Amino acid sequence: MTKITMTKGFSLVELMVAMLISLFLTLGLFAMFSMSATNITTTGQFNQLQENGRLALAIITPDLMQTGFMGDATGQSLRLGTGVEVRDAIANDCIGAGINNRSLPTAAGNFRLLWGYENGNSAESIGCLSSVEANTDVVQLKRMVGPAAASSGYRAATKGNSIVFFSSDSNQPADIEYRTWQYQHRIYYISDVGGEPVLTRRALSSSGMNNIEQLVDGIENMRILYGIDMDGDDVADKFLAANNMTEAMWNNSSTNRIVAFKVFLLVRAVDPDRSYQNDKQYTLGDKQLGPFNDNYRRVVLSTMVVLENPLAQLEDS
Repeated sequence: MTKITMTKGFSLVELMVAMLISLFLTLGLFAMFSMSATNITTTGQFNQLQENGRLALAIITPDLMQTGFMGDATGQSLRLGTGVEVRDAIANDCIGAGINNRSLPTAAGNFRLLWGYENGNSAESIGCLSSVEANTDVVQLKRMVGPAAASSGYRAATKGNSIVFFSSDSNQPADIEYRTWQYQHRIYYISDVGGEPVLTRRALSSSGMNNIEQLVDGIENMRILYGIDMDGDDVADKFLAANNMTEAMWNNSSTNRIVAFKVFLLVRAVDPDRSYQNDKQYTLGDKQLGPFNDNYRRVVLSTMVVLENPLAQLEDS
């Protein structure tokens, strides 16, 4: 006679308990996964913010540090007819404030090698720029780098206190005692590119101030404070925003010389994070920004730059 063995299964209560335990385990795993994904997003964005900010500072800092380097004529007042000659004019120029603030020296006054303003809050501006973000600083600077290769845009040849600006090879000085440098006129500003803030540079080329470079994404604001030496010891006694600078300071009078800069950048993540609400305030030197109440992470990076070359001081016309 065959014996039949009965196997007992799960009861309904046991099945429901098992399902409930599985549900809790699934929810726990989902929460851990969600937290991990959020941490990855946060870490990635902070790394991106730091990297973009450092890159932007690395681009701006050398130009600011070397502003005013004019080869053998460094520190001299540059005026046409007084050891200064311009052999090739610039058709498409960007003109800043002051009586002599073009790409190349003109006949009137000292040649201004450095100038800046806050877009929307300063009375003056540079007319060649477009799509500049409101309440952000703009800075223009001029210097030489070298040695310059032939046909490398505008160049300058220096010998003692003499300087010749030219772009065409036929107008290069024949005197072998002249040293030839590449001449740079650059303007840094924050532009709106399709709704995104971008650190942008407009620079002098062989065809004029037509070279526009979009350098670093996510640079939302730039603030530059200018260090003024008031007692002749080459140390900044105070730092001023562009709006508080006077004509004497821009022209480097003997008691108002620019010797340093403080640069502040507000860097914004390229992409928003819908799980994050930004209600923070940010300090850029002398001004506060925010809260923005949006979904973008931000960080402030700053540096101090000491001017390595003496700027030409103001002289009587």
